Amino acid sequence: MLPELTEAPGEGERWLRLAEWLRDQIDPFEVDGIWVFRVVRREQREYGTAVLSLVRGDRRRILTARYVATIKGRERGGYETRLDEVGSGPLEALHELLAMVPIRADDEDPPASVEPALWFPPQAEPTDIDGLDEVPGEDSAESMVMADQEESRDD
Repeated sequence: MLPELTEAPGEGERWLRLAEWLRDQIDPFEVDGIWVFRVVRREQREYGTAVLSLVRGDRRRILTARYVATIKGRERGGYETRLDEVGSGPLEALHELLAMVPIRADDEDPPASVEPALWFPPQAEPTDIDGLDEVPGEDSAESMVMADQEESRDD
């Protein structure tokens, strides 16, 4: 069975690759909404388009993130990305801002909502083990081994 038939909207290798690229372009903590259009395949390429809503303070920005993946031919494995700002406005203007997103002529289906945590999972905070705060280089196993090696050189 083809992967696109078994995966939910916004899931799959190429969408996650786009999400990884976006991590370097935007602050993932500002993302409060993601919508993806149905993937389109033409000739040797696959086209994916996502709409992102970002909130900073009392302003909202709407961006489109796109990828083009070459899926057949000599260029197979090629991957290009693009990020464009569509509009910005007050927080409450979400629907008006989303209306500014260009509609693809061949798209009959509305974009599907994707939970932002799917693309930008919360990063785990480093925790101390058994209540001990260990500073790298201080009393760690590595520094103890180094100290043992220095003692053996002194003998």
